[in-house]
Amino acid sequence: MILTMLKGKIHRATVTQAELNYMGSITIDKTLMEASGIIENEKVQIVDVNNGERFETYVIPGKRDSGVICLNGAAARLVQPEDKVIIIAYAQMSEEEAKKYKPKVVFMNDDNTIKEITNYESNE
Repeated sequence: MILTMLKGKIHRATVTQAELNYMGSITIDKTLMEASGIIENEKVQIVDVNNGERFETYVIPGKRDSGVICLNGAAARLVQPEDKVIIIAYAQMSEEEAKKYKPKVVFMNDDNTIKEITNYESNE
C-alpha cells in the first residue's frame, strides 16, 4: 500500500503578490523552499486562510531571502496580497517509510521570515 503523506509545509506565509498575467504557478522565496524541503516544479496545495480557497499548482523559485510568495496566472484570482496561506507538499511512501518520515514544517512571521522550523506538528 502507498500512502500520501505530508512532506513539507510553509505555515501562514503572507502573499506578497498576485500576478494574473503570468504563465501560472507559485513563486516562493528559495530560502523558504529549502527550509520546507519543497523543490522547483513540485506540485503543492495552497490553502488561503483568509478566504478558505484550496487549490493546487507548482513551484518556481523566487529570489533568496526576498520573502516573495506570489501566486501567478489563474491562481492569482483566488488570493489577495496580504492573505495568509499554507503551502503544503505531499509525498507518496510505503506505510513503513511513513512511520519513520518526519515532515519539515516552517512556521512564518508576518514579514515572511522564518519563525520556527520543526519536523512535526503536535496538538499535545
